[in-house]
Amino acid sequence: MTEEPPKARVVTVTSGKGGVGKTTLTANLGTALAMLGQRVVVVDADVGLRNLDVMLGLENRIVYDLVDVIEERCRLRQALVRHKHLSELFLLPAAQTRDKTAVSVDDMLWVCRRLAEEHDIILVDSPAGIEGGFQYALAPADEVLVVTNPEVPAARDADRVIGLIEAEEKGPARLVINRIKPKMVDRGEMLSIADVVELLAVELIGVVPEDQEILVAANRGEPLALSKN
Repeated sequence: MTEEPPKARVVTVTSGKGGVGKTTLTANLGTALAMLGQRVVVVDADVGLRNLDVMLGLENRIVYDLVDVIEERCRLRQALVRHKHLSELFLLPAAQTRDKTAVSVDDMLWVCRRLAEEHDIILVDSPAGIEGGFQYALAPADEVLVVTNPEVPAARDADRVIGLIEAEEKGPARLVINRIKPKMVDRGEMLSIADVVELLAVELIGVVPEDQEILVAANRGEPLALSKN
């Protein structure tokens, strides 16, 4: 009896609203996992608004994109862009000049099935949950990470997205609280970690403090996970 090859994990990273750091988290998580020896592909599913390529410093290396693969203008392997410094990290970029109607749930399931043949982990950078495209980004997920900031509007939108994830039977979602500022929490000017967890009632797996180095790294196209310290 032949053994089944190990199945790649598909992790969709999503949020209720834009601007909470979802793409930054995806880029750094992909980088960190590749540095640990995992074979990783990050998929930019935000068709029309791609940013993951810039975060990874790969914007000038893109020839083909996700929609080119779906519409059979190229093979999947041709569209994958290898990271400059990490041989185990690949990007599948989003199309810049199309909208989210160019990708269907079936398309995304097919792409992720093919990627799973040669990778250990597939990270899907989803459009924000209240936009079009959320459905197809969620469809292939084995796990879903919801990113929020510790602010009432962001947490409220995250709560709505968690409801959508559960309705699609993709839960339970897990939570990353991003851009927390401890001094503001101490002064009562920002929600605490406990406040956000109580509001959203899902498992917390990570907290990322606000750090201006993240912005500097993003502008350089080098995820902070690559830094020596």
